[in-house]
Amino acid sequence: MCYVTDRKALRSADSAASVVARIRAAAAAGVDWVQIREKDLPGRELLELARAAIRTAAEVRTGSVRVLVNDRLDVALAAGAGGVHLGGESIPVREVVRWCSSGNAPAGFLVGASCHRLDEVREAERAGASYVLFGPVFETPSKHQFGPPQGAAKLAEVCHTVGIPVIAIGGVNEKNGAECVRAGAAGIAAIRTFQEVRDPAVLRKAIERLHARV
Repeated sequence: MCYVTDRKALRSADSAASVVARIRAAAAAGVDWVQIREKDLPGRELLELARAAIRTAAEVRTGSVRVLVNDRLDVALAAGAGGVHLGGESIPVREVVRWCSSGNAPAGFLVGASCHRLDEVREAERAGASYVLFGPVFETPSKHQFGPPQGAAKLAEVCHTVGIPVIAIGGVNEKNGAECVRAGAAGIAAIRTFQEVRDPAVLRKAIERLHARV
């Protein structure tokens, strides 16, 4: 399970601190990955946030939560993150993989990619991506710009066509997460499912139910 951050949705005066607090709660509740998706932050602020996220996750569950940084390979490496996640406007996956494979990144460093079509997923696999996020699978306000929901059937087609892990994103929640895994997804990623639950005990129970179902 991957918590994708969105500090703007928190509507907090100190949004960075709020993101770190949500990461702490999500890590304590059992998420496996945290993706720092704060594309508009200047490099220095993003680096500070990434370092705080890694520190916080380690305090809660040492070595159990992998923190990824969107787009900024330089920030991911400087912060000591577990990987970088690339979007459609990022540096091409192939170039990042080639550079990382030349001894410039630590062992186990992941290079992931966001994909919205089967041909994009295939290309990411050929380029050497460690995994892909595929969606939107279901209806969600944050993914309208990527087109209509693709549904579990399309997710299944993607999962059974490629050999790298496919993580479902877009409207994925406690009710439909198991459907994604039955379709072949290696996991699920979400913003609202992990970020909007403010009570840590409620969040922990929700993630426990998700783990049981997926």
